[in-house]
Amino acid sequence: LAISFNVIPVALAAITLGPAGGAAAGAVFGLTSYMQAMGIGGVSALGSALFQISPVLTAIQCFVPRILDGICLGLIYRVVHKKANTYVSCAVTGFFSAFLNTLFFMSALVMMFGNTELIQNLMGGRNIIVGCCVMVGFNAISEMISSTIITAAVGTALSKAHLIPAAQIAKPDTAA
Repeated sequence: LAISFNVIPVALAAITLGPAGGAAAGAVFGLTSYMQAMGIGGVSALGSALFQISPVLTAIQCFVPRILDGICLGLIYRVVHKKANTYVSCAVTGFFSAFLNTLFFMSALVMMFGNTELIQNLMGGRNIIVGCCVMVGFNAISEMISSTIITAAVGTALSKAHLIPAAQIAKPDTAA
């Protein structure tokens, strides 16, 4: 598995355009992954191996987790942005962009390909959950850190450029 920065544009689209924008950017990320599984525009070793097993399941594997990630990120940003400033809202959204992408991608991988010889060999005889954690541990942590920092910085810059709205922090009701 490779460290991917493709989750950052998905997070930024979700921040600026909401869940629909996040879903659209997630679909583009999914398309990029699927094309790499087919050997177009670069090669994903895992994607190529999964494509050989089932092109249809590989398409689902590439698209569904990324689209779902974008939708969730748009919703997460909206909720956090009501309670926190833009920097914090963007940082939280950036963290969850990598966290949810990993969670959704690995869950789909286990559900659709977990019993295949390929995945069983990658697990090296370990329990599939332990194997997944070992397989993605360093990548996931690196993606979460970089996505948090970069999304917070770019999102804050977009806010200062008035390309995303300022936080509407809820104030306590003073009327009794």
